[in-house]
Parts: sequence; C-alpha cells; structure tokens
Amino acid sequence: MYTESVRYYDKIYAFKDYKAEAERLIAVIRENLRSGGKRLLDVACGTGLHLEHLKEQFEVEGLDVSEEMLELACQRNPGVMYHQGDMVDFSLSRTFDVVTCLFSSIGYVKTVENLGHAISCMVRHLIPGGILVLEPWFTPEDWRSNTVHAIFIDEPDLTIARINTSLAEGRLSYFNMHYLIGTPEGTTHFVEHHELGLFEPDEMTTAFNAAGLEVRYDPEGLTGRGLYIGLKKG
Repeated sequence: MYTESVRYYDKIYAFKDYKAEAERLIAVIRENLRSGGKRLLDVACGTGLHLEHLKEQFEVEGLDVSEEMLELACQRNPGVMYHQGDMVDFSLSRTFDVVTCLFSSIGYVKTVENLGHAISCMVRHLIPGGILVLEPWFTPEDWRSNTVHAIFIDEPDLTIARINTSLAEGRLSYFNMHYLIGTPEGTTHFVEHHELGLFEPDEMTTAFNAAGLEVRYDPEGLTGRGLYIGLKKG
C-alpha cells in the first residue's frame, strides 16, 4: 500500500490535525496508564506525523510495514528508532508502557483471526500496567458501500486528484485509489488497491480480552472513529 503515493502522503492528509490528535492521545494515556513509564511504540506509524508531537512527552519508537514510509519518518524525526515489520507478527527486543495503532490501520489485518494475532502481538510488547490504544476502522454497519470520494490538492507546481469508490464484499471493504498527479514535468496516473476488514465492536473487545487486557471504548476518540483503550493486567 502507498508504494507509489508515499511521496504525496503528507500533502493528501494535510487536513488531519496531528497536533490536536496527539494532545488528545496524551490526555487519554495520562488518564489510563498505570505502569508509570513513558516508553511508547507507534504501530503503523506511517510517515511519523503523530510521533513528531508525541516525542515531546514520551520516549518514542515507530513500526511500519512500508520501507518508503519509514524513510520519510526518519527524515521527519531524526534520532527516533524505527522498525520495519507487520503488525500481525512483529517481534522486538524491548517492551513499552504504551503501544498505539492509529488512523484505523488495524483494518489492514483484514480478518478476525489476524485481528487477534495483531492485538496479541502488540500486547506482548507491553509491560504490566501498560496500555494499548487502538483507533478502529469502520464497522460493517457504518461502512458506506458504493459511495464516491475525492481529495484535491492544487499548488503552483503540484496538482493531485485522488478519487475512489468505496465497495464491500462480505466483511471486507475495498477500494481502488486513482491518483492523477500533475507537475511541471508532466501528468501521470496510477492506481493503488486497498482492502480493510470490517470488524464488529464485540470482535474488537473479544480480541482485547483474549490478549489479557481490560478494555474500554471511547466512542468519539481522536477523530470521531472511536478509540479502544486496553490496560494490561498485573
């Protein structure tokens, strides 16, 4: 995912207020954390925009499956340690007080089975009293299939049109993102295919409980998509 579009990722998502999201996240962490430490791992960290603000309060590290994303994250946050790995089965030689998985990235695990593997994997990297903070993707009921969406960027030397139709097959949401990129050197077009699993709330809480977490749900969360907060017992 995002292999071709990664160079435009931050411009496309410039509408997101990462600073405000980080401030809200910090408040959630302070309210729920019991371990007393400040080591934080951001899973599916992307280009490091959340970590840019979280590093002021925590000892942060990031993990992402995309090498291209991590290259940009390293440029943004020099000195921060990053790891390349899949959220379903990564293994690091350290544990953390906080593990986050934001911007609905958990949907990319696709299946309920992989959801359980991913959450268990993240929990293995938590110390007792630590918390997992996870921003979910849409539920099957909330997903609006057969709808069209677009984002446009218009700058003096860069014009971007990204258009997709949201679709679903069973419990899998999917869409082809069509990118039309215009620069002084010319105009190009490419397509990226994305698939994300649609999980019921009880499937989310079951996965948290099975991994040994006490879980609560904040329906508003950071961006209106909700937030699951799991405390590791012990």
